[in-house]
Amino acid sequence: MRRPQRFLSLTTTLAALLLWEISTPVFAQYPTKPIRLIVPYPPGAGTDFTARALGERITEALGQQVVVDSRPGAAATLGHGLVAKSPPDGYTLLLATTGGMVSAPALGLPIIYDPLKDFAPIGLTTFVPYSLVAHGGFPPNNMRDFIAYAKERPGKINFGSSGTGTPNHMGGVFLMKMTGIDMLHVPYKGGGPVLTDLIAGQMHVCFISLTSVMPHVPSGRLKVLGVGYARRLKSAPDIPTIAETVPGFSNTGWWGLVAPPGLPKDIVDKLNPIMNKALNSPEVMQRFFVNALEIATSTPQGYTDIIRNDLQAWRKLIKEAKISVDSLP
Repeated sequence: MRRPQRFLSLTTTLAALLLWEISTPVFAQYPTKPIRLIVPYPPGAGTDFTARALGERITEALGQQVVVDSRPGAAATLGHGLVAKSPPDGYTLLLATTGGMVSAPALGLPIIYDPLKDFAPIGLTTFVPYSLVAHGGFPPNNMRDFIAYAKERPGKINFGSSGTGTPNHMGGVFLMKMTGIDMLHVPYKGGGPVLTDLIAGQMHVCFISLTSVMPHVPSGRLKVLGVGYARRLKSAPDIPTIAETVPGFSNTGWWGLVAPPGLPKDIVDKLNPIMNKALNSPEVMQRFFVNALEIATSTPQGYTDIIRNDLQAWRKLIKEAKISVDSLP
């Protein structure tokens, strides 16, 4: 009676050892083929710039090409959902955003993933101060004049965003709540299309990262009314923060690298130091500085904590402001 049990135990042990022998070298040799890095916004925005800058460095470190794949739509939740349902093999990564991981879930937008359960955080990459930017021919030149101008024209000022429920959109909502102005929201599928219409004069203002904006400021095609950060940016110290006119206002997001849930710890531990080293390299730091992006690095657990804490904070803020999907402009 004992022999079958002993045989079964031996078989199980051999199978486990065989699995360990097969799987361990696979993790050690990772990667053996190109890695796809999903960006949930169209090309031309700050996320695209960040993904390519990071991808170049990861390619150099790992010896395999990192291919940036833009998957915009549904307030960035399309790209997030795609990665959440991908195999956890390390060959599909995501440049996650506050929009897809925090604001959309906090608002209760229809999504197919849980930001706390359906991703394996690898590390933070960037803090993103969203600034209020206007077409060059728009009359107001600063926040004080803008608020006065908008109050005289309720519902006549349009502001674009990269999609309903994104931080760009919510920045406009919070600004209206805090100042009493009334603007018309026009959602797009990413920051690139918003910027195109803003330059063309089809849009009055928008909240957007300064990455793709600053090249158009010297020519006068665009102007920055205020920065949605806690302090003035080191790369643009002459531009006031919005909070200098509207105390307490902040509209800062972040981007970070995540993978599908269940990614082996070996791969997480391999990728995190590589991306942190890349972000702290003088070349990348200078490129981010010029593009008004604030480099931010973290451990996987540190990034997990940021996602959890920001999600709780946004839910509280949205509840206190009595904002719902149905009430959004």
